[in-house]
Amino acid sequence: MGAQQTFFGNTWFFSTKILNLIVIFVVSLTACKSEVETPTTPPQDNSIYFPPLNANEWAATNPEELDWNTSAIPGLLTYLEENNTRAFMILKDGKIVIEEYFGKTIFGGTNFNESSQWYWASAGKTLTAALVGIAQQEGSLHLDDPASTYLGEGWTSMPSEKEALIKVRNQLTMTTGLNYEVSDLNCTLPSCLSYTKDPGQQWYYHNAPYTLLETVVENATNTNYNTYTDQKIETKIGMNGQWRKTGYNNVYWSTARDMARF
Repeated sequence: MGAQQTFFGNTWFFSTKILNLIVIFVVSLTACKSEVETPTTPPQDNSIYFPPLNANEWAATNPEELDWNTSAIPGLLTYLEENNTRAFMILKDGKIVIEEYFGKTIFGGTNFNESSQWYWASAGKTLTAALVGIAQQEGSLHLDDPASTYLGEGWTSMPSEKEALIKVRNQLTMTTGLNYEVSDLNCTLPSCLSYTKDPGQQWYYHNAPYTLLETVVENATNTNYNTYTDQKIETKIGMNGQWRKTGYNNVYWSTARDMARF
């Protein structure tokens, strides 16, 4: 799973490839208001369009009106299809400029379309990070709380005094100090989570402690993870995805439009 962000003038280009799925968004950014807003009122930017909730209606913009090089679009779409892309979207100021679908659904039975779902793989970590932030904002947890506050003592096989050093922040930033030279970096069992260094001393892309953030959120909020995702993100912006258990991991599935909403 890879993700990259690049800034071009006043436009953000965000590209995420989830195995056979590529979803690309282009979102125009403008300067936020400089006035101090109340904590409960986020800055509003009326130049950014957001699609209606619980509806497939989504305003569009014509590439010609944006003075884009439209002659390059067919070649781009051919390239995407040849590289097993399933969904491709470009948004300008929140409006759809290009939306194309290719190939078959993951089970191969029907053509992939705007209603088809694909899994986010590690892009789902962005959802988890958002949910952890929301839980902190609402006072359910704090990033500097020990992870054991929510996972219980003995969630690792580390000495208790070392385990107690790991904070929620370390899980979020992959700086737990847990041993990453293990046969399965997805394994969340205590036997798979052993000591190498104190937290904050090393960084390694270790799935297991990040995955356990889901349990942190569940225990901190006393809410099922799918339910919490629905309450705090999906119903707010019109997403209709879901977490599905896959081995040790929860994997998020959604349509390309759901991902674009996020």
